[in-house]
Amino acid sequence: MSQEGNSSDRPAGQDPLLLLKTLQLLWTKKEMKKLKEEIRRGFAGLEDPLAGLLDMLESSSDWKGKGHSLGYYISSELQLWMKEHPAVQQSGTKLKKLQARAFRILEQCPANLLDPLISIYQLHTADRNYLLGHVSHLYHRGDYKEAAILSIKLKLQPDQDVEKMCAPLLFQDKINLVEDYVGEHPELQCRLIQILDTWCEPDFNIRDVARQYQGLSRYKPDKLNRKMLSKLIFRLLDRFNVDPALCPNVINQRHLRTLNYLFYKRFVEKTMTQENWADHVQSTVGENRWLQGHLMELLLRHCDLSTAARWAQRCNLPEEMLPSEVADELQKLEMQERVEETTKEENYKEVKKKDYYQLPIPRANIHLLQNWDEMMQCWEKVLKPGQVVGIDMEWRPSFGMVGKPRVSLLQLAVRDEVFLLDLPRLLEQAELKDEKEKLPHFIQMLYSNAAITKLGYGMSGDLSSLAATCSALKGMDKQSQSVVDLLTIDKLLQKSSIDWKKGGLRVDVLPPEQSCEDGELRQPEKGLSLLVQHVLGKPLDKTEQMSNWEKRPLREEQILYAASDAYCLLEVYEKLCKDPESFGLSSDLTESLVRKPSVKPRAKKHLNKQEVPSPSGQQCKGSDRETPRPPAPISPKEFSVVCDNMLQGLGRYLRCLGVDVRMLENEDDHRKAAEIARQEGRVILTSGLPFQTLQSQVGEGRCFSVNCSGKAKEQALQVLRHFNVRVTLADIFSRCQVSQQVWGHSSAQEQVCSRGCHHAFPTPDPRRPRAQCWGRAAGSPAGVKVLCEPSWPILSRGSSVINSALPPFRTPAVSGPSQCGQQWEAQGRWLGGQGSWPCPWLSSAPPLCTSSCHVRASCWVRIAAHLTQNFPPVNWLRVVAQKCF
Repeated sequence: MSQEGNSSDRPAGQDPLLLLKTLQLLWTKKEMKKLKEEIRRGFAGLEDPLAGLLDMLESSSDWKGKGHSLGYYISSELQLWMKEHPAVQQSGTKLKKLQARAFRILEQCPANLLDPLISIYQLHTADRNYLLGHVSHLYHRGDYKEAAILSIKLKLQPDQDVEKMCAPLLFQDKINLVEDYVGEHPELQCRLIQILDTWCEPDFNIRDVARQYQGLSRYKPDKLNRKMLSKLIFRLLDRFNVDPALCPNVINQRHLRTLNYLFYKRFVEKTMTQENWADHVQSTVGENRWLQGHLMELLLRHCDLSTAARWAQRCNLPEEMLPSEVADELQKLEMQERVEETTKEENYKEVKKKDYYQLPIPRANIHLLQNWDEMMQCWEKVLKPGQVVGIDMEWRPSFGMVGKPRVSLLQLAVRDEVFLLDLPRLLEQAELKDEKEKLPHFIQMLYSNAAITKLGYGMSGDLSSLAATCSALKGMDKQSQSVVDLLTIDKLLQKSSIDWKKGGLRVDVLPPEQSCEDGELRQPEKGLSLLVQHVLGKPLDKTEQMSNWEKRPLREEQILYAASDAYCLLEVYEKLCKDPESFGLSSDLTESLVRKPSVKPRAKKHLNKQEVPSPSGQQCKGSDRETPRPPAPISPKEFSVVCDNMLQGLGRYLRCLGVDVRMLENEDDHRKAAEIARQEGRVILTSGLPFQTLQSQVGEGRCFSVNCSGKAKEQALQVLRHFNVRVTLADIFSRCQVSQQVWGHSSAQEQVCSRGCHHAFPTPDPRRPRAQCWGRAAGSPAGVKVLCEPSWPILSRGSSVINSALPPFRTPAVSGPSQCGQQWEAQGRWLGGQGSWPCPWLSSAPPLCTSSCHVRASCWVRIAAHLTQNFPPVNWLRVVAQKCF
């Protein structure tokens, strides 16, 4: 009462309660402009605006409800007014008293009042323990949502238990509030995800958690089942970009569901192949022991013991994890594999001796040189005038690494001996002894000596790698003399039209189906191995080509491989020089071969031995792209190809030109083209990335990369020019077989292309010239053409133009011969008109129909001609399409 008495003594507008009554009246009348002006005028007249706001909020209750209230409007306006009048801010003891009063209001106020009050009374500067205590009071009262919101506003999360604060919110389905609570704190995000993951453990009971919090009886904890928790965890992982390793239970459960689904697809639906299924199972299980245990259970349920044992071996499972019957089966399997491995090794050694080139010198004549004392014998024998030296080099595979490889081993072969120079060791010793020029001097003497013949295969590539290994050897290619690059000979042999094996040794060629080591198909030979096979009769064993040549000590297999690569050059050279004509080479081969190695243009990118050339290059390592000599011209009948499944339009086009074409189906793997090419002697036509794989599986020149962006006609011209295929008029549609059927009492003749390219319709008189298949050329409808009378009209639907495979076959479409009355139906459509033929049969041409409107199989076509009495009627005919081979 005294407060009211004191306020009545003060002028109106200076008492906060009187100001409140004025503001309530304006709020009721919704006079917002006057309300705003009165609030600002009132606060300016109050002695303490901050205390005045608290007086008004304490004496009113309208602000306790949801939505915007007068209390919220007054607080917001005071917040704005204070920015214009910063002098009204309080501090010290007076501010603490105001904060204590403000906290009592915070316990009851809605969320929208929090921000203005926290800002006005600087609540975030209050004692942190006092703030935490206030939030704790709300929490233990069961106001979990209010406690969380106030914690977020005051940024108290780092000092709170994230599980205690978030668990009740999850039971109340306040997931968005939980995400906001941890949103700006990565450590809390990880902790929350770990907590949720523990709730997903198989034996965890969520009800035990719910019992810890009061006021949650009306909420159903079963809503937080594993499925819902799993979705929530993955949502949090995605939103906060947290490491999935923090939630192993959820990840394992998801992988287990994937595993069950894979078994369902493979053994119940039976819609997944064994290879795909095994790949997916392996990637799903990985090295996770928990998942591997479940895999064993599923295998025993769906497969036999042998399969389960093989997977146990594949996963390297310890014996204690295996059921006893699987452990016994695994022991039998391992014993059987040991026996098979021993037998396989013995057989493989015998096969290598039988099927591959073998060094004709004893092992004692192969010298691995790792110091300068050992180098002296090599120096004397290799640099002898008149010597012929086979040179090869080995380096570690680059696998796409940038830069030129560094040579690890330099092989020098002379008659009856091979020297293997360990370049890293020799260069290291030379540097320690300050004799850096010793090894480069030896190599320079070898290459620059015109009295010594040097043999290599792709010599320029080897010299580039040698220069990258030792900078003193840069420019060696310009100083080299008497160098024979057998890669040049290989190219001549590849392009020669004479039988390679004529006069040579019998070539032992393994069939593609024959297996090699590890049960894999043997890859077709290429490069130097193919040259050795053609000249000496057996290919090189390239098993060690991709080994690590930098690792020391070298294995015995590496030493034998390196020696063979160099020594075979001597034998190939000797064989070619002895009888070059038997290999289709000129008789002056010996003189023409001895020259400087070709140097690559600077713009060309150096290729490693193990790297694959680009599709456009189609060249071997270290070679220059010489202008190719065009092959001898051939007719389409002599040219047989297999088209990859992305070039079916090209295949149909080439077939119309008389080429023997096989095409892969859409679902076929690209590798099937290589199988067909090897079995039937066909050239592969492909495009893009498959070219890299396919060219290595067939002989050089037997795989061609087509520009996939061009039209079928442009692609066909590219192929025909490259292989010098000459097409004549007689070749067009020569592969189309026309069959005749005579139905009914008339003598009408039906002509059907049995290759499925086109349906040729009957001429009313069997004496007329036979119609030939026009074929379905890319970009145009198919049609027919009578070759002996190219002026005959062609009937087609509409006014389209018939485009042929080659000029001059281009005939405008017409609606029928002059004065010919006809009407015909194709797939339910009628076209035509009335008329007559006054001329005899042989003086007028009957219409021929294109297939643009009846390409589907077994479509009925009726041609009814209203002719004069001199001509017989035309019967109903059925045209049946036959599938193209």
